[in-house]
Amino acid sequence: MRKPLIAGNWKMNGNRASHQQLLEQILLSADELSHIDVAIFPPAVYLYLVQQVLKNSGIDWGTQNISSFFDGPYTGEVSAAMLADFDARYTLIGHSERRCLYDELDIDQLVLDKLVVEKCDKAILSGITPVICIGETPQEHDEGKTEEVVLRLLDTLIENQGAKTLSQTVLAYEPVWAIGTGKSASPEWAQNVHALMRERIAQHDKATAEKIRILYGGSVKGNNAASLFSKPDIDGGLIGGASLQADEFIAICRAAAEQV
Repeated sequence: MRKPLIAGNWKMNGNRASHQQLLEQILLSADELSHIDVAIFPPAVYLYLVQQVLKNSGIDWGTQNISSFFDGPYTGEVSAAMLADFDARYTLIGHSERRCLYDELDIDQLVLDKLVVEKCDKAILSGITPVICIGETPQEHDEGKTEEVVLRLLDTLIENQGAKTLSQTVLAYEPVWAIGTGKSASPEWAQNVHALMRERIAQHDKATAEKIRILYGGSVKGNNAASLFSKPDIDGGLIGGASLQADEFIAICRAAAEQV
């Protein structure tokens, strides 16, 4: 059985004091969540704070983005080696807000997919697990292009990295139309997309398909988490706004723990 993972993406929110308080509240429930994986993704400037508060707690941490280069004259970037210095276990790669809001230098989607592959490679080589985000925009969703969009990036990863390498990653299906909108894909819709992704990987490597964790991200709350996590191909959640509220985040973690 795949171990559930709940990943809290704080995005660009909070400050030192609020983060400290939030972490301390989450730690109060750390013991009861020990049989699932939990990870926090703070803004990069608070990575040291998160490391200091969470070390030896059983809760992991990572960053919201990573450079596609190991080092060099890339102002504002954070490398995989720098993350390793802070004992980061994970990094998000290809989050929809990087794609949609910043569009990673306004380049086309195929080049964006290759950029995700390059970042994934750097993370794995540095011992960091990439959480690779995949999902369709509202327009793509309305046009019925969900399968096309999801499989395009997945096929690019398989072509460039090999299906077996995906066993060192986590995938996250994040329908962009459900992020921060209060809308959530139905458990049945999410399950169908997760199953589609797993089946595509199985066509190349069945062992990796059975092992890889695929998270759902898109307005997950304490009141819908259990119905999502009960589906056979949904292995946890990539949580945005709800990860900034200790009670809500812990409720989501408990919903995942109930599936173990």
